[in-house]
Amino acid sequence: MGDSSRSAYGAAGVDYEALDAGKRDALTAALSTSNLLAGHAARALDESRGAPAFVFELGGQTLAFVLEGLGTKSVIARQVEQELGLSRFDDVAYDTVAAIVNDLCCVGALPLVVNAYFATGASEWYSRRERHEDLLAGWRSACVDAGATWGGGESPSLPGLVSGADIELAGSAVGLVPEGREAILGAGLGPGDEIVLVASSGLHANGSSLARAVASRLDAGYGTLLPSGRSFGEALLDRSVIYAGLVRALLASDVEVHYLSHITGHGLLKLMRPRRELTYRIAWLPSVPEVLSFLAERADLSPFAAYRTFNMGAGFAVYCAAGSGPEVVRLATEAGLTAGVAGTVEAGPRRVLLEPVDVVYESDEMDLTPDDRE
Repeated sequence: MGDSSRSAYGAAGVDYEALDAGKRDALTAALSTSNLLAGHAARALDESRGAPAFVFELGGQTLAFVLEGLGTKSVIARQVEQELGLSRFDDVAYDTVAAIVNDLCCVGALPLVVNAYFATGASEWYSRRERHEDLLAGWRSACVDAGATWGGGESPSLPGLVSGADIELAGSAVGLVPEGREAILGAGLGPGDEIVLVASSGLHANGSSLARAVASRLDAGYGTLLPSGRSFGEALLDRSVIYAGLVRALLASDVEVHYLSHITGHGLLKLMRPRRELTYRIAWLPSVPEVLSFLAERADLSPFAAYRTFNMGAGFAVYCAAGSGPEVVRLATEAGLTAGVAGTVEAGPRRVLLEPVDVVYESDEMDLTPDDRE
């Protein structure tokens, strides 16, 4: 991890290099089990290994499966409740579903069923009925917005593993690639494609550990006022955007979509998630939400570090055929989202060029796939 982002996130207890090495090892082991699907008259699409969701074919349909967690944002909700007296567990529940379904949509699958995982350190967490009701209401609301059925879930009590004061939020989802469409795995991605960036609402589901570290150093903690007059803690818990509606509209349109990227951990490094020798030149970036500007400043992050740590206002990327960008923007606007044609894909080395902030990310900074998939 480059310059100050390495020290800032390391101090917050997150080592992305170690995490990514573990992901590569897990992916390699997972590949060795693909042949087992044949016993069910199904087939794994191994090219989806390392993609945001796993894709497989069964009974003439293409399905996708994903499991995702919120991370430590639920700790922020608990701390904000303690410091400011605000219950925001509906919002972090919503964030969790958003993290799950947005990843699912990246492979061109629309969410069918979402399952919940609520792990507490003590069953007493549920004794405060209002907080529990908020959690359930937020989860349900997100499922409705994603167009997915809430199928069920698991809610273990894990004393000694999870803090007694906290709840770990995660879940899984199954999605279906619409009839007549193929999974979107980047096969058609190439020079000349346009990149549309769709705005985020703020922190979303990554960067929470660093946000908590910043809050701990502020005299007023989460009550610190931002220039707008909102509290830092309130702004951190703004709901994530669910992009399923936009993807549904894209798949129902004539737009030729070649790739989709959910901008989460690693920030705008995710623009070069496809393991291809291509350059992603970005000439326009969405406005940076106030809370992310504040975080970058207080964590002393350079633009290089900030844009690879937070989403910095870009929550989702659509890569489409040349000339299709304005139509993607139109569909995003109809879905109530802010978007812009941000740049293009070019022939050249695998890298991201963020021209508005004079930042360049090279290939070796973003490698989430096992070596034997080259």
